[in-house]
Amino acid sequence: MRRYLLAISLAACTSGAARPSAEPYDLLIAGGTVVDGTGAPGVRADVAIRGDRVVAVAPALPRDGAKRVVDASGKVVAPGFVDLHAHLDPLLRLSDMRSALQQGVTLALGGPDGGSPLPLAPYLDSVTAARPGANVAFLVGHNDVRRAVLGMSDRAPSDAELARMRALVAGAMGEGAFGLSTGLLYLPGTYATTDEVVALARAAADSGGIYTSHLRKEGLGLFEGVAEAMEIGRRARVPVVLTHHKAVGRQMWGQSVRTLAMVDSARRAGTDVMVDQYPYTATHTNLGVLVPAWAMAGGDSAFARRLAEPALKDSVVRGIVFNILNDRGGGDLSRVQFSRVSWDRTLEGKTLKDWADRRGLAPTPENGATLVLDAMRQGGANAIYHVLDEGDVARIMRHPQTMIASDGRLSTPGDGHPHPRAYGTFPRVLGRYVREQRLLTLEQAVHKMTGMPAARLGLRDRGVLRAGAAADVVVFDPAAVSDRATFEAPHQYPVGIGTVVVNGVLAVDGGTPTGARAGRVLRRGGR
Repeated sequence: MRRYLLAISLAACTSGAARPSAEPYDLLIAGGTVVDGTGAPGVRADVAIRGDRVVAVAPALPRDGAKRVVDASGKVVAPGFVDLHAHLDPLLRLSDMRSALQQGVTLALGGPDGGSPLPLAPYLDSVTAARPGANVAFLVGHNDVRRAVLGMSDRAPSDAELARMRALVAGAMGEGAFGLSTGLLYLPGTYATTDEVVALARAAADSGGIYTSHLRKEGLGLFEGVAEAMEIGRRARVPVVLTHHKAVGRQMWGQSVRTLAMVDSARRAGTDVMVDQYPYTATHTNLGVLVPAWAMAGGDSAFARRLAEPALKDSVVRGIVFNILNDRGGGDLSRVQFSRVSWDRTLEGKTLKDWADRRGLAPTPENGATLVLDAMRQGGANAIYHVLDEGDVARIMRHPQTMIASDGRLSTPGDGHPHPRAYGTFPRVLGRYVREQRLLTLEQAVHKMTGMPAARLGLRDRGVLRAGAAADVVVFDPAAVSDRATFEAPHQYPVGIGTVVVNGVLAVDGGTPTGARAGRVLRRGGR
């Protein structure tokens, strides 16, 4: 089989050079091992680029036929990485997208977890005007659709309201969204029934979109959350991505065996389910996930009124204690690490236990709940939760339907204390899980970062290196590529990625960003 794939790959390389042209190449990446994103074995070949397209992939192309030659000897040449789950909220402020580009990301999909710009079209126009450093695409977020129609109400929509919500989803799809995302753990999405999500997912499916699901539960209740996502996919007849798939909390460690078996079973039954994952043992989200959802219904003022009633406050505290012991809290206040605290920057990078120590409190779940409520009264915070097991991370990564995605927020040094995935996701897979642990082959890892996610989005000309494809390329040293960002010091760019090309333009050259803004806004259907 390996010889067969190698023969196909070599034939493809040769065919890429079958149409010679007297016009010079704008860029020739020469002497590297091409890992083309399909999963086929790497081959020694040159990659020629003219304009924004790859025009040839073949052995020993003439160097004197190129305006610029990048020597890739000893390096791997791959399609630019496709980040299927990116938090692009700061995009208009951080339009250079350096934290993504230096990982080798040339396309990032925003609008995950139920949150997206709405309406979409004016925002996409603003992004185009800002000239992003990498390509971007967007999903339409269920939470924002629901909020636009129902606010923070904990109730089902009327028929008329559901029709308005469907119209918002269909409108965003018409403006170029690639699908619908939900964050059923978050407000107000958690108030939605499965039937509501099915109706909206059908609106996305009608336009050829996908459905990405932040499950309703990822700890206790994980199996039910996976089953719900698959039911939505089956009933709406929409391709599904279980996004940032994981098993939260010690009680659930090892249970990825069962969830991945559920994926396999659903696929055999005809539901198109895939998975994406980041390669870390910690999650990141807002502190409000420790608060029972019912307590937040109606918004901040309603939450404050409930806390003013002793009986209701006691119920809220009990709910937070439960979540500290059994879910994101991991049973230990030191597992909750603040990443962004607008009202006290000195807490960023510190843990809930550190805050308890500062206040002279014993690090009990009850005192942790008191601190969580104090934080929520001051506007909330974001936190990193060290509650995953390495065995689950490895098992999920090996699964043939798993793609790599960062779940990272665009970041810049000095701004908060982000999860290190914002800087290190893709090089971490290549360094830790390919080179050091040999959990994946190089070709498997690149496929999970390129061809698989691009195909999930229906993009035939990205995520692969072949003649005619978009000229999104990354060149890295397989012996040196590595993440440097840590949970203690996250603002560190990776090493070993020397060249990144976006739409034919050098965005990273010799390991240094060029400042080029060659990214584009991609719209479903090519709009």
